Amino acid sequence: MVAAVVFDVVLVAPEIATNTGAVIRLCANSGARLHLVRPLGFSMDDASLRRAGLDYHDLASVTVHDDVGACRQALAGTRRFSFSSHATTRFADVAFESDDALVFGAERSGLTVDQRDAFAPSLQLTIPMMAGNRSINLANAVAVVVYEAWRQLGYAGAAPGGTSTSETLRSAPFDP
Repeated sequence: MVAAVVFDVVLVAPEIATNTGAVIRLCANSGARLHLVRPLGFSMDDASLRRAGLDYHDLASVTVHDDVGACRQALAGTRRFSFSSHATTRFADVAFESDDALVFGAERSGLTVDQRDAFAPSLQLTIPMMAGNRSINLANAVAVVVYEAWRQLGYAGAAPGGTSTSETLRSAPFDP
């Protein structure tokens, strides 16, 4: 059996419970560890967080850090990438490795200038989007990057077959 590939996903000062709940579910299903950096814009027992994460909270590894420094110390020795619309290197142009850390900022403001500057330029990545747009939803951004990184590593550790949604789609005819 192939060992699961594990990435560390870091959300710095996340503000919206449903986004974080969706990321918890994503991490549970992809084998990623989630790190939340305070301040959080919600309580960890927020009903919205529980709804979005459903029963996946128990299946995900979630650590809450008091600040960026504490998170950086916990991830010492790992290669860390930041994600920002200010970066110029596209995330898909990087060869990801098991145990990389993927760092995302708050929904409204992203990472601060100081937080971005803490990363070497080669470790600052962006997700392409149409000109004139500011950003994409945080949970969507995390999903895009995690699945690209995992794809590059052959989805190591993934269960055979697809999701229950794909089973439903195969058995149900499409009739608009």
